[in-house]
Amino acid sequence: MTTTSPRFGRVRRAVSLLTTAGLVATAAVALAGPAQAGTTLGQSAAERGRYYGTAIAAGRMNDSTYMGIVDREFDMITAENEMKMDATEPNRNQFTFTNGDRIVNYALSKGKRVRGHTLGWHAQQPGWMQSMSGQPLRDAFLNHVTQVASHYKGKIYAWDVVNEAFADDGRGSRRDSNLQRTGNDWIEAAFRAARAADPGAKLCYNDYNTDGINAKSTGIYTMVRDFKSRGVPIDCVGFQSHLGTSMPSDYQANLQRFADLGVDVQITELDIQQGSNQANAYRQVTEACLAVSRCTGITVWGVRDTDSWRGGANPLLFDGSGNKKAAYTSVLNALNAGNNNGGGSGSVDTNAWYVLVNRNSSKALDVYNLSTADGADIVQWSRNNGNQQQWQFVSSGNGSYRVKSRLSSKVLDVYAKSTADGGEVVQWSDNNGGNQQWNVSITNGYASLVNRNSGKALEVQGASVADGGNVVQYSNWNGANQQWQLVKVG
Repeated sequence: MTTTSPRFGRVRRAVSLLTTAGLVATAAVALAGPAQAGTTLGQSAAERGRYYGTAIAAGRMNDSTYMGIVDREFDMITAENEMKMDATEPNRNQFTFTNGDRIVNYALSKGKRVRGHTLGWHAQQPGWMQSMSGQPLRDAFLNHVTQVASHYKGKIYAWDVVNEAFADDGRGSRRDSNLQRTGNDWIEAAFRAARAADPGAKLCYNDYNTDGINAKSTGIYTMVRDFKSRGVPIDCVGFQSHLGTSMPSDYQANLQRFADLGVDVQITELDIQQGSNQANAYRQVTEACLAVSRCTGITVWGVRDTDSWRGGANPLLFDGSGNKKAAYTSVLNALNAGNNNGGGSGSVDTNAWYVLVNRNSSKALDVYNLSTADGADIVQWSRNNGNQQQWQFVSSGNGSYRVKSRLSSKVLDVYAKSTADGGEVVQWSDNNGGNQQWNVSITNGYASLVNRNSGKALEVQGASVADGGNVVQYSNWNGANQQWQLVKVG
Protein backbone atom coordinates (compact mmCIF):
# COMPACT_ATOMS: atom_id res chain seq x y z
CA MET A 1 0.00 0.00 0.00
CA THR A 2 1.25 3.46 -0.86
CA THR A 3 0.82 6.58 1.22
CA THR A 4 -0.28 8.85 -1.62
CA SER A 5 -3.40 7.23 -3.05
CA PRO A 6 -6.76 9.00 -2.60
CA ARG A 7 -9.11 8.03 0.19
CA PHE A 8 -12.84 8.45 -0.26
CA GLY A 9 -14.61 10.10 2.65
CA ARG A 10 -11.44 11.24 4.40
CA VAL A 11 -12.73 14.77 5.14
CA ARG A 12 -16.07 13.52 6.45
CA ARG A 13 -14.40 11.05 8.77
CA ALA A 14 -11.87 13.56 10.06
CA VAL A 15 -14.69 15.94 10.99
CA SER A 16 -16.63 13.24 12.81
CA LEU A 17 -13.55 12.28 14.79
CA LEU A 18 -13.04 15.88 15.89
CA THR A 19 -16.62 16.38 16.97
CA THR A 20 -16.91 13.14 18.91
CA ALA A 21 -13.43 12.92 20.37
CA GLY A 22 -13.06 10.41 23.13
CA LEU A 23 -15.67 7.94 21.89
CA VAL A 24 -14.16 4.50 21.73
CA ALA A 25 -15.05 2.26 18.83
CA THR A 26 -15.06 -1.51 18.85
CA ALA A 27 -15.40 -4.90 16.94
CA ALA A 28 -14.98 -8.77 17.33
CA VAL A 29 -14.90 -12.32 15.75
CA ALA A 30 -16.52 -15.70 16.55
CA LEU A 31 -14.72 -19.03 16.46
CA ALA A 32 -15.31 -20.90 13.26
CA GLY A 33 -16.13 -24.57 13.19
CA PRO A 34 -13.96 -27.13 11.44
CA ALA A 35 -14.05 -27.39 7.68
CA GLN A 36 -16.66 -29.79 6.33
CA ALA A 37 -15.98 -32.48 3.74
CA GLY A 38 -17.05 -31.02 0.42
CA THR A 39 -19.09 -33.06 -2.04
CA THR A 40 -17.92 -31.16 -5.15
CA LEU A 41 -14.53 -29.89 -6.30
CA GLY A 42 -15.40 -26.22 -5.99
CA GLN A 43 -17.01 -26.62 -2.59
CA SER A 44 -14.16 -28.60 -1.13
CA ALA A 45 -11.49 -26.30 -2.57
CA ALA A 46 -13.30 -23.29 -1.13
CA GLU A 47 -13.26 -24.95 2.29
CA ARG A 48 -9.48 -24.90 1.92
CA GLY A 49 -9.40 -21.27 0.80
CA ARG A 50 -8.83 -22.07 -2.87
CA TYR A 51 -10.83 -22.34 -6.06
CA TYR A 52 -11.22 -25.28 -8.42
CA GLY A 53 -12.04 -24.19 -11.96
CA THR A 54 -12.33 -25.33 -15.53
CA ALA A 55 -11.99 -23.94 -19.04
CA ILE A 56 -15.16 -23.91 -21.11
CA ALA A 57 -16.03 -23.23 -24.74
CA ALA A 58 -19.01 -21.11 -25.80
CA GLY A 59 -19.81 -23.65 -28.51
CA ARG A 60 -20.49 -26.33 -25.90
CA MET A 61 -22.70 -24.26 -23.62
CA ASN A 62 -25.88 -25.78 -25.09
CA ASP A 63 -24.70 -29.27 -24.05
CA SER A 64 -26.70 -30.05 -20.92
CA THR A 65 -24.34 -32.79 -19.69
CA TYR A 66 -21.34 -30.52 -20.13
CA MET A 67 -22.94 -27.53 -18.42
CA GLY A 68 -24.41 -29.69 -15.68
CA ILE A 69 -20.89 -30.69 -14.65
CA VAL A 70 -19.66 -27.08 -14.90
CA ASP A 71 -22.56 -25.80 -12.79
CA ARG A 72 -22.11 -28.45 -10.11
CA GLU A 73 -18.36 -28.86 -9.78
CA PHE A 74 -16.44 -25.67 -10.55
CA ASP A 75 -16.29 -22.19 -9.01
CA MET A 76 -13.81 -20.53 -11.40
CA ILE A 77 -14.25 -20.28 -15.17
CA THR A 78 -11.74 -19.64 -17.96
CA ALA A 79 -12.71 -19.13 -21.60
CA GLU A 80 -10.78 -21.58 -23.78
CA ASN A 81 -10.44 -19.32 -26.83
CA GLU A 82 -13.15 -16.66 -26.70
CA MET A 83 -11.09 -13.95 -24.99
CA LYS A 84 -7.86 -14.45 -26.96
CA MET A 85 -6.50 -11.85 -29.37
CA ASP A 86 -7.93 -13.21 -32.62
CA ALA A 87 -11.37 -13.65 -31.05
CA THR A 88 -11.64 -10.20 -29.48
CA GLU A 89 -10.01 -7.99 -32.18
CA PRO A 90 -10.39 -9.79 -35.52
CA ASN A 91 -9.89 -6.49 -37.36
CA ARG A 92 -7.75 -3.67 -36.06
CA ASN A 93 -9.71 -1.44 -33.67
CA GLN A 94 -12.87 -3.49 -34.31
CA PHE A 95 -13.54 -5.41 -31.11
CA THR A 96 -16.05 -8.19 -30.64
CA PHE A 97 -16.88 -9.63 -27.25
CA THR A 98 -20.03 -11.67 -27.94
CA ASN A 99 -18.73 -15.12 -26.99
CA GLY A 100 -16.45 -13.84 -24.25
CA ASP A 101 -19.36 -11.93 -22.75
CA ARG A 102 -21.51 -15.05 -22.90
CA ILE A 103 -19.02 -16.98 -20.80
CA VAL A 104 -18.34 -14.15 -18.36
CA ASN A 105 -22.02 -13.35 -17.86
CA TYR A 106 -22.86 -17.01 -17.32
CA ALA A 107 -20.13 -17.37 -14.71
CA LEU A 108 -21.08 -14.24 -12.81
CA SER A 109 -24.79 -15.15 -12.88
CA LYS A 110 -23.91 -18.45 -11.20
CA GLY A 111 -21.74 -16.82 -8.53
CA LYS A 112 -18.54 -18.10 -10.16
CA ARG A 113 -15.40 -16.05 -10.80
CA VAL A 114 -13.53 -15.68 -14.08
CA ARG A 115 -9.88 -15.95 -15.09
CA GLY A 116 -9.22 -13.88 -18.21
CA HIS A 117 -7.18 -15.67 -20.87
CA THR A 118 -5.21 -14.06 -22.49
CA LEU A 119 -4.28 -10.45 -23.33
CA GLY A 120 -0.92 -11.07 -25.00
CA TRP A 121 0.41 -14.11 -26.88
CA HIS A 122 2.61 -14.89 -29.85
CA ALA A 123 -0.02 -17.38 -31.07
CA GLN A 124 -3.65 -16.88 -32.14
CA GLN A 125 -2.96 -13.33 -33.20
CA PRO A 126 -5.35 -11.92 -35.79
CA GLY A 127 -3.94 -11.78 -39.30
CA TRP A 128 -3.61 -8.01 -39.31
CA MET A 129 -1.38 -8.16 -36.23
CA GLN A 130 0.80 -10.99 -37.55
CA SER A 131 1.95 -8.78 -40.41
CA MET A 132 2.99 -5.86 -38.15
CA SER A 133 6.30 -5.08 -36.49
CA GLY A 134 8.18 -2.42 -34.56
CA GLN A 135 6.51 0.55 -32.89
CA PRO A 136 3.24 0.23 -34.84
CA LEU A 137 2.89 -3.33 -33.48
CA ARG A 138 3.77 -2.19 -29.94
CA ASP A 139 1.12 0.54 -30.09
CA ALA A 140 -1.52 -1.79 -31.51
CA PHE A 141 -0.73 -4.47 -28.93
CA LEU A 142 -0.96 -2.10 -25.95
CA ASN A 143 -4.21 -0.71 -27.34
CA HIS A 144 -5.53 -4.28 -27.48
CA VAL A 145 -4.55 -4.90 -23.85
CA THR A 146 -6.18 -1.64 -22.77
CA GLN A 147 -9.40 -2.09 -24.71
CA VAL A 148 -10.03 -5.72 -23.72
CA ALA A 149 -9.12 -5.26 -20.05
CA SER A 150 -11.25 -2.11 -19.92
CA HIS A 151 -14.23 -3.91 -21.43
CA TYR A 152 -14.14 -6.54 -18.68
CA LYS A 153 -13.14 -4.16 -15.88
CA GLY A 154 -14.48 -5.31 -12.54
CA LYS A 155 -15.53 -8.73 -13.84
CA ILE A 156 -12.22 -10.60 -13.97
CA TYR A 157 -10.55 -12.20 -10.95
CA ALA A 158 -7.18 -12.61 -12.68
CA TRP A 159 -5.81 -11.98 -16.18
CA ASP A 160 -3.18 -14.02 -17.94
CA VAL A 161 -1.66 -10.79 -19.17
CA VAL A 162 1.12 -12.46 -21.15
CA ASN A 163 1.17 -16.11 -22.19
CA GLU A 164 4.10 -18.35 -23.17
CA ALA A 165 6.74 -15.68 -23.79
CA PHE A 166 9.72 -17.93 -22.91
CA ALA A 167 11.41 -20.40 -25.23
CA ASP A 168 11.99 -24.13 -24.81
CA ASP A 169 15.70 -23.76 -25.58
CA GLY A 170 17.18 -25.01 -22.31
CA ARG A 171 18.63 -21.57 -21.60
CA GLY A 172 15.67 -19.73 -20.09
CA SER A 173 15.55 -17.31 -23.01
CA ARG A 174 12.68 -15.24 -24.29
CA ARG A 175 10.76 -16.65 -27.23
CA ASP A 176 11.56 -15.01 -30.56
CA SER A 177 8.20 -13.51 -31.57
CA ASN A 178 6.97 -10.37 -33.29
CA LEU A 179 6.06 -8.98 -29.86
CA GLN A 180 9.50 -9.76 -28.41
CA ARG A 181 11.12 -7.99 -31.35
CA THR A 182 9.35 -4.74 -30.36
CA GLY A 183 11.69 -4.61 -27.35
CA ASN A 184 12.53 -6.68 -24.29
CA ASP A 185 10.25 -4.49 -22.15
CA TRP A 186 7.09 -5.55 -23.98
CA ILE A 187 5.93 -7.81 -21.14
CA GLU A 188 6.42 -5.07 -18.57
CA ALA A 189 4.54 -2.63 -20.80
CA ALA A 190 1.64 -5.08 -21.07
CA PHE A 191 1.40 -5.47 -17.29
CA ARG A 192 1.44 -1.72 -16.76
CA ALA A 193 -1.28 -1.21 -19.38
CA ALA A 194 -3.42 -3.95 -17.84
CA ARG A 195 -3.10 -2.45 -14.36
CA ALA A 196 -4.15 0.97 -15.67
CA ALA A 197 -7.14 -0.52 -17.48
CA ASP A 198 -8.41 -2.73 -14.63
CA PRO A 199 -6.81 -1.96 -11.26
CA GLY A 200 -8.96 -4.57 -9.51
CA ALA A 201 -7.82 -7.64 -11.43
CA LYS A 202 -4.87 -9.81 -10.43
CA LEU A 203 -2.25 -9.80 -13.16
CA CYS A 204 -0.51 -13.09 -14.01
CA TYR A 205 2.21 -14.40 -16.24
CA ASN A 206 1.32 -17.86 -17.64
CA ASP A 207 3.48 -20.56 -19.28
CA TYR A 208 3.99 -24.31 -19.90
CA ASN A 209 6.92 -26.69 -19.28
CA THR A 210 7.60 -24.74 -16.10
CA ASP A 211 6.26 -27.27 -13.58
CA GLY A 212 9.66 -28.22 -12.17
CA ILE A 213 12.80 -26.22 -11.49
CA ASN A 214 14.43 -25.98 -14.90
CA ALA A 215 16.00 -23.39 -17.18
CA LYS A 216 12.66 -22.13 -18.47
CA SER A 217 11.00 -21.76 -15.06
CA THR A 218 14.18 -20.15 -13.71
CA GLY A 219 14.14 -17.62 -16.56
CA ILE A 220 10.58 -16.71 -15.59
CA TYR A 221 11.53 -16.64 -11.91
CA THR A 222 14.29 -14.15 -12.68
CA MET A 223 11.85 -11.94 -14.60
CA VAL A 224 9.29 -12.01 -11.79
CA ARG A 225 11.94 -11.21 -9.19
CA ASP A 226 13.05 -8.25 -11.29
CA PHE A 227 9.47 -7.06 -11.75
CA LYS A 228 8.81 -7.22 -8.01
CA SER A 229 12.02 -5.32 -7.23
CA ARG A 230 11.08 -2.50 -9.62
CA GLY A 231 7.39 -2.24 -8.83
CA VAL A 232 6.10 -3.71 -12.08
CA PRO A 233 2.50 -4.75 -11.27
CA ILE A 234 2.59 -8.56 -11.29
CA ASP A 235 0.41 -10.44 -8.80
CA CYS A 236 0.58 -14.08 -9.82
CA VAL A 237 2.26 -16.72 -11.95
CA GLY A 238 0.33 -19.44 -13.75
CA PHE A 239 1.68 -22.97 -14.27
CA GLN A 240 -0.16 -24.71 -17.08
CA SER A 241 0.78 -28.23 -15.95
CA HIS A 242 -0.03 -30.16 -19.11
CA LEU A 243 1.56 -33.29 -17.65
CA GLY A 244 2.47 -36.71 -18.97
CA THR A 245 1.97 -39.64 -16.64
CA SER A 246 3.69 -38.13 -13.60
CA MET A 247 4.38 -34.93 -11.70
CA PRO A 248 7.93 -33.53 -11.37
CA SER A 249 9.43 -34.37 -7.98
CA ASP A 250 10.25 -30.68 -7.38
CA TYR A 251 6.79 -29.41 -8.39
CA GLN A 252 5.87 -28.14 -4.91
CA ALA A 253 9.31 -26.63 -4.35
CA ASN A 254 8.97 -24.76 -7.64
CA LEU A 255 5.58 -23.33 -6.68
CA GLN A 256 6.99 -22.33 -3.31
CA ARG A 257 10.01 -20.47 -4.68
CA PHE A 258 7.73 -18.29 -6.80
CA ALA A 259 5.37 -17.73 -3.85
CA ASP A 260 8.38 -16.62 -1.81
CA LEU A 261 8.85 -13.76 -4.28
CA GLY A 262 5.54 -12.33 -3.05
CA VAL A 263 3.23 -13.49 -5.85
CA ASP A 264 0.32 -15.91 -5.85
CA VAL A 265 0.76 -19.13 -7.81
CA GLN A 266 -2.04 -20.79 -9.74
CA ILE A 267 -2.29 -24.06 -11.63
CA THR A 268 -4.02 -22.79 -14.73
CA GLU A 269 -4.44 -25.50 -17.40
CA LEU A 270 -4.07 -28.84 -15.64
CA ASP A 271 -4.50 -32.06 -17.56
CA ILE A 272 -2.65 -35.36 -17.02
CA GLN A 273 -2.33 -38.16 -19.53
CA GLN A 274 -4.41 -41.19 -18.70
CA GLY A 275 -2.59 -44.25 -17.41
CA SER A 276 -2.18 -46.30 -14.28
CA ASN A 277 -0.76 -43.28 -12.44
CA GLN A 278 -3.28 -40.64 -13.52
CA ALA A 279 -5.32 -40.58 -10.31
CA ASN A 280 -2.19 -40.54 -8.17
CA ALA A 281 -0.64 -37.70 -10.18
CA TYR A 282 -3.80 -35.61 -9.84
CA ARG A 283 -3.69 -36.24 -6.09
CA GLN A 284 -0.06 -35.16 -5.90
CA VAL A 285 -0.72 -31.91 -7.79
CA THR A 286 -3.65 -31.13 -5.49
CA GLU A 287 -1.61 -31.80 -2.38
CA ALA A 288 1.23 -29.63 -3.67
CA CYS A 289 -1.12 -26.69 -4.12
CA LEU A 290 -2.59 -27.21 -0.66
CA ALA A 291 0.90 -27.23 0.83
CA VAL A 292 1.79 -23.79 -0.60
CA SER A 293 -0.12 -21.05 1.17
CA ARG A 294 -0.07 -18.74 -1.86
CA CYS A 295 -1.31 -21.40 -4.28
CA THR A 296 -4.77 -19.91 -4.71
CA GLY A 297 -6.37 -22.48 -6.98
CA ILE A 298 -6.40 -25.07 -9.74
CA THR A 299 -8.05 -24.98 -13.17
CA VAL A 300 -8.39 -28.10 -15.32
CA TRP A 301 -8.26 -27.41 -19.05
CA GLY A 302 -11.60 -28.81 -20.11
CA VAL A 303 -14.51 -30.75 -18.65
CA ARG A 304 -14.70 -34.24 -20.21
CA ASP A 305 -12.00 -36.26 -21.93
CA THR A 306 -13.77 -35.74 -25.26
CA ASP A 307 -13.56 -31.96 -24.77
CA SER A 308 -9.78 -31.97 -24.32
CA TRP A 309 -7.36 -30.46 -26.83
CA ARG A 310 -5.14 -33.50 -26.15
CA GLY A 311 -7.46 -35.90 -27.92
CA GLY A 312 -6.85 -39.55 -27.07
CA ALA A 313 -4.77 -38.76 -23.99
CA ASN A 314 -8.03 -38.76 -21.97
CA PRO A 315 -6.42 -36.34 -19.51
CA LEU A 316 -9.40 -34.94 -17.57
CA LEU A 317 -11.53 -35.81 -14.54
CA PHE A 318 -14.69 -36.90 -16.39
CA ASP A 319 -15.01 -39.41 -19.22
CA GLY A 320 -16.74 -38.64 -22.50
CA SER A 321 -20.13 -39.50 -21.04
CA GLY A 322 -19.64 -37.19 -18.10
CA ASN A 323 -18.92 -39.89 -15.52
CA LYS A 324 -16.48 -39.22 -12.71
CA LYS A 325 -13.15 -40.99 -13.15
CA ALA A 326 -10.81 -42.31 -10.50
CA ALA A 327 -8.82 -39.09 -10.94
CA TYR A 328 -11.87 -37.09 -9.84
CA THR A 329 -12.21 -39.11 -6.65
CA SER A 330 -8.52 -38.74 -5.87
CA VAL A 331 -8.73 -34.95 -6.24
CA LEU A 332 -11.84 -34.66 -4.08
CA ASN A 333 -10.35 -36.89 -1.40
CA ALA A 334 -7.12 -34.88 -1.40
CA LEU A 335 -9.05 -31.62 -1.08
CA ASN A 336 -11.17 -32.95 1.76
CA ALA A 337 -8.10 -34.25 3.58
CA GLY A 338 -6.15 -31.07 2.97
CA ASN A 339 -5.15 -28.37 5.41
CA ASN A 340 -6.19 -24.73 5.37
CA ASN A 341 -2.77 -23.22 4.65
CA GLY A 342 -4.49 -20.90 2.24
CA GLY A 343 -6.90 -19.74 4.90
CA GLY A 344 -10.60 -20.02 4.23
CA SER A 345 -12.07 -22.08 7.03
CA GLY A 346 -11.41 -24.26 10.01
CA SER A 347 -10.88 -23.15 13.57
CA VAL A 348 -9.52 -19.66 14.08
CA ASP A 349 -5.98 -19.97 15.38
CA THR A 350 -5.48 -17.27 18.01
CA ASN A 351 -1.71 -17.66 17.73
CA ALA A 352 -1.68 -17.02 13.98
CA TRP A 353 -1.68 -13.91 11.83
CA TYR A 354 -4.12 -13.74 8.92
CA VAL A 355 -4.66 -11.63 5.83
CA LEU A 356 -8.40 -11.11 5.24
CA VAL A 357 -9.06 -11.15 1.49
CA ASN A 358 -12.41 -9.91 0.20
CA ARG A 359 -14.17 -12.37 -2.08
CA ASN A 360 -15.59 -9.70 -4.38
CA SER A 361 -12.45 -7.65 -4.94
CA SER A 362 -9.62 -10.04 -4.00
CA LYS A 363 -8.10 -7.15 -2.02
CA ALA A 364 -6.95 -7.30 1.59
CA LEU A 365 -8.25 -5.62 4.74
CA ASP A 366 -5.75 -2.82 5.37
CA VAL A 367 -5.00 -0.03 7.86
CA TYR A 368 -4.95 3.05 5.66
CA ASN A 369 -1.66 4.93 5.30
CA LEU A 370 0.18 2.62 7.75
CA SER A 371 -1.44 4.56 10.58
CA THR A 372 -1.02 3.58 14.22
CA ALA A 373 -3.56 6.15 15.49
CA ASP A 374 -6.96 5.65 17.06
CA GLY A 375 -9.66 6.28 14.47
CA ALA A 376 -7.50 5.39 11.47
CA ASP A 377 -9.50 4.26 8.45
CA ILE A 378 -9.86 0.61 7.53
CA VAL A 379 -9.90 0.07 3.76
CA GLN A 380 -9.19 -2.63 1.22
CA TRP A 381 -5.93 -2.65 -0.71
CA SER A 382 -4.05 -4.88 -3.14
CA ARG A 383 -2.61 -7.68 -1.09
CA ASN A 384 1.05 -7.32 -0.13
CA ASN A 385 1.07 -9.18 3.23
CA GLY A 386 2.44 -6.09 4.99
CA ASN A 387 1.97 -5.65 8.72
CA GLN A 388 -0.91 -3.27 8.02
CA GLN A 389 -2.69 -6.20 6.34
CA GLN A 390 -2.03 -8.79 9.05
CA TRP A 391 -4.62 -9.46 11.75
CA GLN A 392 -4.89 -11.70 14.80
CA PHE A 393 -8.07 -13.00 16.43
CA VAL A 394 -8.12 -12.27 20.17
CA SER A 395 -10.68 -14.15 22.25
CA SER A 396 -13.17 -12.05 24.19
CA GLY A 397 -14.10 -15.03 26.35
CA ASN A 398 -17.73 -15.08 25.18
CA GLY A 399 -17.44 -16.88 21.85
CA SER A 400 -16.52 -13.72 19.98
CA TYR A 401 -13.18 -12.17 19.06
CA ARG A 402 -11.44 -8.86 18.52
CA VAL A 403 -9.41 -8.46 15.32
CA LYS A 404 -6.01 -6.95 16.14
CA SER A 405 -3.69 -5.20 13.68
CA ARG A 406 -0.11 -6.41 13.67
CA LEU A 407 1.04 -2.93 12.68
CA SER A 408 -0.68 -0.90 15.40
CA SER A 409 -1.89 -3.48 17.97
CA LYS A 410 -5.28 -1.75 17.72
CA VAL A 411 -8.49 -3.60 16.90
CA LEU A 412 -11.28 -3.32 14.37
CA ASP A 413 -13.97 -1.03 15.78
CA VAL A 414 -17.37 0.23 14.57
CA TYR A 415 -16.95 3.96 15.06
CA ALA A 416 -19.01 5.59 17.83
CA LYS A 417 -20.80 2.30 18.49
CA SER A 418 -22.98 2.90 15.43
CA THR A 419 -25.74 0.43 14.64
CA ALA A 420 -26.53 2.01 11.26
CA ASP A 421 -25.93 0.63 7.79
CA GLY A 422 -22.73 2.22 6.54
CA GLY A 423 -21.32 2.67 10.04
CA GLU A 424 -17.60 3.30 9.65
CA VAL A 425 -15.04 0.69 10.65
CA VAL A 426 -11.82 2.09 12.09
CA GLN A 427 -9.03 0.85 14.35
CA TRP A 428 -9.06 1.73 18.06
CA SER A 429 -7.27 0.85 21.25
CA ASP A 430 -8.57 -2.47 22.55
CA ASN A 431 -11.16 -2.12 25.31
CA ASN A 432 -13.05 -5.35 24.51
CA GLY A 433 -16.26 -3.43 23.86
CA GLY A 434 -19.20 -4.97 22.04
CA ASN A 435 -18.49 -2.82 19.00
CA GLN A 436 -15.01 -4.40 18.89
CA GLN A 437 -16.29 -7.98 18.94
CA TRP A 438 -17.19 -9.99 15.87
CA ASN A 439 -18.86 -13.34 15.38
CA VAL A 440 -17.48 -15.36 12.48
CA SER A 441 -19.30 -17.99 10.45
CA ILE A 442 -17.58 -19.77 7.56
CA THR A 443 -19.29 -21.27 4.53
CA ASN A 444 -17.48 -22.76 1.55
CA GLY A 445 -14.21 -21.28 2.71
CA TYR A 446 -15.37 -17.70 3.20
CA ALA A 447 -15.92 -15.98 6.53
CA SER A 448 -18.68 -13.56 7.45
CA LEU A 449 -17.79 -11.20 10.33
CA VAL A 450 -20.84 -9.87 12.19
CA ASN A 451 -20.47 -7.16 14.81
CA ARG A 452 -21.75 -8.16 18.23
CA ASN A 453 -23.01 -4.68 19.07
CA SER A 454 -24.88 -3.91 15.84
CA GLY A 455 -25.56 -7.32 14.33
CA LYS A 456 -24.25 -6.00 11.00
CA ALA A 457 -21.61 -7.53 8.74
CA LEU A 458 -18.16 -6.26 7.79
CA GLU A 459 -18.25 -5.29 4.10
CA VAL A 460 -16.51 -3.35 1.36
CA GLN A 461 -18.84 -0.42 0.73
CA GLY A 462 -20.61 -0.40 -2.61
CA ALA A 463 -18.87 -3.64 -3.63
CA SER A 464 -15.87 -1.53 -4.66
CA VAL A 465 -12.92 -3.30 -6.26
CA ALA A 466 -10.63 -0.26 -6.00
CA ASP A 467 -7.65 0.25 -3.74
CA GLY A 468 -8.85 2.40 -0.84
CA GLY A 469 -12.42 1.09 -0.99
CA ASN A 470 -14.19 1.87 2.29
CA VAL A 471 -14.78 -0.91 4.83
CA VAL A 472 -18.01 -0.42 6.76
CA GLN A 473 -20.75 -2.42 8.48
CA TYR A 474 -24.01 -3.25 6.71
CA SER A 475 -27.02 -5.51 7.13
CA ASN A 476 -25.91 -9.08 6.56
CA TRP A 477 -27.07 -10.28 3.13
CA ASN A 478 -24.14 -12.62 2.43
CA GLY A 479 -22.92 -10.70 -0.61
CA ALA A 480 -19.47 -11.42 -2.00
CA ASN A 481 -18.32 -8.04 -0.63
CA GLN A 482 -19.23 -9.34 2.85
CA GLN A 483 -17.23 -12.55 2.49
CA TRP A 484 -13.60 -12.79 3.56
CA GLN A 485 -11.00 -15.48 2.98
CA LEU A 486 -8.81 -15.99 6.04
CA VAL A 487 -5.30 -16.52 4.71
CA LYS A 488 -2.82 -17.61 7.36
CA VAL A 489 0.53 -15.86 6.90
CA GLY A 490 2.28 -16.40 10.21
